[in-house]
Amino acid sequence: MIKFLDLQKVNAQYADELKAAAAEVIDSGWFLQGTQNQKFETQLAEFEGGDIRPENVVAVANGLDALRLILRAYIETGVMAPGDEVIVPANTYIATILAITDNRLTPVLVEPSIDTYNIDIDQIEAAITPRTKAIMVVHLYGRVVWSEKLEAIADKHRLKIIEDNAQAIGASYHGRRTGTLGDAAAFSFYPGKNLGALGDSGAVVAKDPELARAIRALANYGSSKKYVFDYCGYNSRMDEIQAAFLSVKIGHVLDENTRRREIAAYYCTHITNPKIVLPALPEDRNEHVHHLFVIRTQDRDALQQYLAENGIQTLIHYPIPPHKQQCYQSWNDRSYPITEQIHREVLTLPMSPVMSEDEVLHVVDMINRY
Repeated sequence: MIKFLDLQKVNAQYADELKAAAAEVIDSGWFLQGTQNQKFETQLAEFEGGDIRPENVVAVANGLDALRLILRAYIETGVMAPGDEVIVPANTYIATILAITDNRLTPVLVEPSIDTYNIDIDQIEAAITPRTKAIMVVHLYGRVVWSEKLEAIADKHRLKIIEDNAQAIGASYHGRRTGTLGDAAAFSFYPGKNLGALGDSGAVVAKDPELARAIRALANYGSSKKYVFDYCGYNSRMDEIQAAFLSVKIGHVLDENTRRREIAAYYCTHITNPKIVLPALPEDRNEHVHHLFVIRTQDRDALQQYLAENGIQTLIHYPIPPHKQQCYQSWNDRSYPITEQIHREVLTLPMSPVMSEDEVLHVVDMINRY
């Protein structure tokens, strides 16, 4: 079976370094908010570039918390208030929307582009109301969503742009890395991400130092210094072992992204089955890091079964759109036709920097034979 993502093989490449990093933390006797967190925050700031400084980066427990903390910090600093609206793509992963509703903010769902699967920027302005305070863009599947028009809309209406950068670390737009394009960005280092920890962890990058300070305090029970609490905060801290692992792996993410692009290019060039809709690739390949390689077909379930029978594991990202989920039952009668088509037709092929040439060839061959 060709695994959808062979995490054991991915991490085996760096096993000695990872074991040494774990030993260093164990021997230090310091497991939270120590030098490993500081080191990784500095590395992530350098990786992102631009005007990002280490104090603008806050290591947190996971990607959902990263999103929640950004919004909560905007509330605490007076930029937003409960009931305000945040524009968000209708086809995103549930975490993006959970972060909004968890803060008693109102998600305003906007349809994606059928070509890119990212939010349709041309539809954003029509969704803006006097209560709108932010646009939350999602670089879905690893592809950048950005444009001068998006920036102009945000400037015109004085809106914050928040990036859900969980799937797109290392992608760039005109030389600027995702995570530095908007006002603040959330990162996930879930093990399956392009930069994955060996457990849950995440980070926030905030351009405004005051916002970053509020996020750092909120993530530590609301405390800006020991036993002094400025906010009713959370416990959302990256542990030292995960920070140490990420410090090892961040040095390899660009090379791994390059390999992902090579596989994606081969898929797009050699999959010729007319039943398959391939993802549209941007002219600048640096705008896509191919966290996932998502195709569409009208008989998705049959194709998935066929591929499994031929030794190829696939997944569906995602089978049920947010507005049809039980947790948002009051939205269930809404209609977002493009979103629903995407969720009905998408299938994700194996995509991993450790895939062999034979595995890639087998995937292509089996799809073309379907």
